[in-house]
Amino acid sequence: MWSDNETDRDFLNFKSVADIAAEIISQADGRALSIGLSGSWGVGKSSMLKLLGVSLKERTKERLIFVEFNAWLYQGFDDTRAALMETIAEAIIQTVETEKTVLGHVAEKAKSLGKRVNWFRLAAVSATSVAGMLIGLPPVGLLGEAVNTVRGFTDGDVSRDDLTNSEGTFNEAVAGAKGMIRDEVKRESPPKAIHAFREELKTTLAAMDATLVVLIDDLDRCLPETTIATLEAMRLFLLVERTAFVIAADDKMIREAVRHHFSRLPDFDNDLVTNYFDKLIQVPIRVPPLGTQDVRAYLMLLYIENSELAADAKEKAREAVSKQLGETWKGKRVDAKFVHSLLGVVPEALATQLELANRLAPMMVSATKIAGNPRLIKRFLNTIAIRMSIANKQGIDIDEEALAKVLLFERNGDEAAYRQLLNAVNDDVEGKPRFLTSWEDKAKTAPTDLTLEAPWSAPFVKEWLALNPPLADIDLRGIAYVSRELLPIVNAGDRLSSVGADLLEGILQVRSTVSKPLAEGLAGLSSADMDIIGDRLVAKAKAIKDWGTPEALWQLLTFAQVPGPHVDKVTRFLKAIPAGQITAPIVPVLSPMGWASEVFASWGRSPELDETVKKAIGQTAKRVGRA
Repeated sequence: MWSDNETDRDFLNFKSVADIAAEIISQADGRALSIGLSGSWGVGKSSMLKLLGVSLKERTKERLIFVEFNAWLYQGFDDTRAALMETIAEAIIQTVETEKTVLGHVAEKAKSLGKRVNWFRLAAVSATSVAGMLIGLPPVGLLGEAVNTVRGFTDGDVSRDDLTNSEGTFNEAVAGAKGMIRDEVKRESPPKAIHAFREELKTTLAAMDATLVVLIDDLDRCLPETTIATLEAMRLFLLVERTAFVIAADDKMIREAVRHHFSRLPDFDNDLVTNYFDKLIQVPIRVPPLGTQDVRAYLMLLYIENSELAADAKEKAREAVSKQLGETWKGKRVDAKFVHSLLGVVPEALATQLELANRLAPMMVSATKIAGNPRLIKRFLNTIAIRMSIANKQGIDIDEEALAKVLLFERNGDEAAYRQLLNAVNDDVEGKPRFLTSWEDKAKTAPTDLTLEAPWSAPFVKEWLALNPPLADIDLRGIAYVSRELLPIVNAGDRLSSVGADLLEGILQVRSTVSKPLAEGLAGLSSADMDIIGDRLVAKAKAIKDWGTPEALWQLLTFAQVPGPHVDKVTRFLKAIPAGQITAPIVPVLSPMGWASEVFASWGRSPELDETVKKAIGQTAKRVGRA
């Protein structure tokens, strides 16, 4: 299994991008800086933040205070503004305490910063309170919260005495805050308090000779209100000298949050969104999308990471692959051959996985529901690992490559087509989707000649059909079984009556002659049972390529002994047999059947019918005429 957590080990050659961001921060020379690290969900933004931190530590000797802040974790539980400010204050205080001998002179400044955060937390417990403070209104946030508290314990009819008591309780709480808030802080007006906080943060960082680097992650997972609260806290309170903010988020989601925030303004337009975003994010950097080479390398490194190779061999391969990726623009490739050259002797299981990665990579990029997304790729591989584990525990023999191909279709194919695929597997006596035979052949040899109708008409399907291994002749029942969380397994036998199931089993044992007793048993079945049995027999017969007198022929003829509309199912199938597969011995076997002449006539219209078959049909016709 592969962890979905961020990592500072570079599997995607993102280090070059992280180095750029780190260089920008190191060259800012103390100026306030905001960087937007943009990319869609799952592309590796969190890992990029980790790599940025490592890169920044490598290229500067100055003191760095790193703060990792995930606004999503606070959503619904805390005021995001206060949480961000508190996290930063705590990081500064912790740094001072860790380096007491050097930073002892800054201890009081750091503690004062923490007290100011507490004041904002007490004076602004809701977004409404903060909005009032920012336009100069007194901090009545807690009084309002007290009213809500009273309403929560009464019938909602709040008297003046209740308000007086709540206000008194609030004042007592502030006054008795264990000395955390200095009198001089309480006496400041909100605008002055905001200005003072900024100045105190700036002077504290200067006294520490430190740069504050705040890494804000998962902001694009938050509701618009939380997103704006975080951005506003950064802009109003924290973006001062010696600070650098790096926001990892999908810029589309951030812009949407800004649009939602300002949409009620009478003169709102999209320019306002752009201007707000551009003022907030000074340096936009986009995480590059992955191409086929990148995805192939990523898949191979993931397989190597989970292999039995020694740790130093894994790291050597990772470094070499990353270096090679940086030179793919020169025409260099990252493929199984290249990785083999790095590793030397490769375990058999890993060699198979490397070849699988070679084949899967182009599809992982072109499939719209994966589109080279690293997180989705990991989830894809983890699903394969889980299903293989289920199969191993239950003693089910499964081909991992076939499982990967089926899973790829499950994730990216049309749902109706996937259901047809599973139904074909469930209904076939050997669990083979035989209808794919000609499609898979054409997809490899003449894809331009292959025309498919809905729900198989998507361009993805042709690429999928050409992917190894071909599935038409593989028993996929085990794969269908371990994949049953999406669609239940309902075999044709499950839908048959008990008598029908017994008769079907008997017919499948017929080898070289028509069974009259079984035919008599079939006569008492319902039309639903007959339809299912006919479908199973025809599905099995479709796998036959040489139509002399195979077992499947005798089984079909046993079934066709019973008069009724289901006989048409047999005749339609026989007429559709490619003429090149028909041999002469089948003719005398069919000739006693009342419907044989129409089958022979259908075959005779094909120019590919062998002369010996034509001669046998002609002789049969003469015998019938004499009779």
